[in-house]
Amino acid sequence: MESLDNSSFKVSKEMEKLLCERLLDENQPISERFRALFSLRNLKGSLPRNALIQATRDSSNLLAHEAAFALGQMQDVEAIPALENVLNDMSLHPIVRHEAAEALGAIGLRSNIPLLKNSLNRDPAQEVRETCELALSRIEELSNGSESIESSPFLSVDPAAPSGSSVHQLREVLLDEDKKMYERYSALFGLRNHGGDEAISAIVKALGANSALLRHEVAYVLGQLQNKSATDELSGVLKDVHEHPMVRHEAAEALGSIADGQCTALLEEFVKDPEPIVSQSCEVALSMLEFEKAGKAFEYLFMQTPQVPQA
Repeated sequence: MESLDNSSFKVSKEMEKLLCERLLDENQPISERFRALFSLRNLKGSLPRNALIQATRDSSNLLAHEAAFALGQMQDVEAIPALENVLNDMSLHPIVRHEAAEALGAIGLRSNIPLLKNSLNRDPAQEVRETCELALSRIEELSNGSESIESSPFLSVDPAAPSGSSVHQLREVLLDEDKKMYERYSALFGLRNHGGDEAISAIVKALGANSALLRHEVAYVLGQLQNKSATDELSGVLKDVHEHPMVRHEAAEALGSIADGQCTALLEEFVKDPEPIVSQSCEVALSMLEFEKAGKAFEYLFMQTPQVPQA
């Protein structure tokens, strides 16, 4: 998901409270709760922060992981203790712990290093350990002054600084299983920023990487690029019931971003998937498409007169 400049939004306390309540109301459709979440991530202050922190413990792993992601994109240092607790809680789904680790890297303080090293050494999930490795590398890059967190043209706080090498060089690094994860992520974001058929071809090929973490980020980037040439490969990922749910989830969101007829039909099919992370991703993607087709904003904050559906 893209992050936005949260300094430009001012809402009433009543609207802020309503958004928090809607986010945390488990009786609401998951799409309505995501509408509230996408709005709250653009606000500052204790009320939005605390609602998002509470949402990291939600029964929906999809919503919980998105809340952790939002806290990282907001780069709110006040959220660090809660993110540490999420990262250390082995009862939570790895996709949620992974996002907590990524969020700590996005916030970028050196004081987060011991927390991340601890999980790097003890977390049983490979995707979480790899995320900790990434986050530690990002913090080191920031400490060395060699990364600008404002460098993404997609307004996202990326887990790695994009490499400025040639497309050919970036392709080689991205597809090299012996390279460190941070190098491969840097190559991925470098290819994203290059754009063009050759770069997209390299990114698509990385959907076959050994690391589920890298595959999920590849699908995320393809969603950012919204290039229809990736539709068949992303469809294959969503259809693969043996693929990691976090990868299928990102493939579903990417297909929702591409948004042609083939993508919509597939999302409608997999909205009934037995894996909630996947089915809910499809439900949210379809809801976003409905708003887009109607010329309306999915986020409450971007509606001139916010209309909140009655429960």
